[in-house]
Amino acid sequence: MDTSAVLFAFSLTLFAGLATGIGGALALLTNRTNTKFLTVSMGFSAGVMIYISFVDIFPEAQEALTAALGEKLGSWATVGGFFFGMLLIALIDKFIPETENPHEVHTVEEMDGKSEVHKAKLMRIGIVTALAIAIHNFPEGITTFTASLYDPKLGIPIAIAIALHNIPEGIAVSVPVFYATGSRRKAFKYSLISGLSEPLGALVGYLLLRSFYSDALFGFIFASVAGIMIYISFDSLLPCSREYGEHHQSMYGLIAGMVVMAASLLLFM
Repeated sequence: MDTSAVLFAFSLTLFAGLATGIGGALALLTNRTNTKFLTVSMGFSAGVMIYISFVDIFPEAQEALTAALGEKLGSWATVGGFFFGMLLIALIDKFIPETENPHEVHTVEEMDGKSEVHKAKLMRIGIVTALAIAIHNFPEGITTFTASLYDPKLGIPIAIAIALHNIPEGIAVSVPVFYATGSRRKAFKYSLISGLSEPLGALVGYLLLRSFYSDALFGFIFASVAGIMIYISFDSLLPCSREYGEHHQSMYGLIAGMVVMAASLLLFM
């Protein structure tokens, strides 16, 4: 395996994982959470993920799998990989308590508590959310790295899509930690560390799977990436986007995300 290709794929995965730190920083720039920003950004992230999954990743997976397994078996494997990705994320979410789910983004106002008991509860929420995000991001790191290794041109938009998705997750960690400790540095640190499981997943996945890399494996992982992105978009990003703002703001973000991703794919052709 070409070392430069491995380093490039790992760099993209690292970029996507560290985007949780961007979310953590954004949440702490002001004393009040900008709910309009949250609404539009989460809608934008969903638009990016939905568009790239159906327009680029799923067809790429089907092409690789049909070439390796034949048209009929390859098509079945593509669909299987797609729903496997959905099932994987659904199972991870199922074992994370709803009140501490990394997709549940809280505002600063919700977290503004004074009592020591409330602060302890907020700290627990922040830590458990950080752990939940770490667990959640681990398989994302494997899939982002593998997709980037197989097709660097496709890896770039996938990494951007995952990074955009990770920004609200960073907010979910930093806000409760900040109001529990009063420390912006600690809040940012926890949100940043929670994203490091993504490059860790990439490293572990590479060490375990490098002997088994093939067109069939890459195709199945691509299909799984598409399933993961679609599930995240419809299960968390869009509902959460609408909860924090108006329906039309969420839709504007969704459409803008699709437009930007369509333009970027055309530029990388």
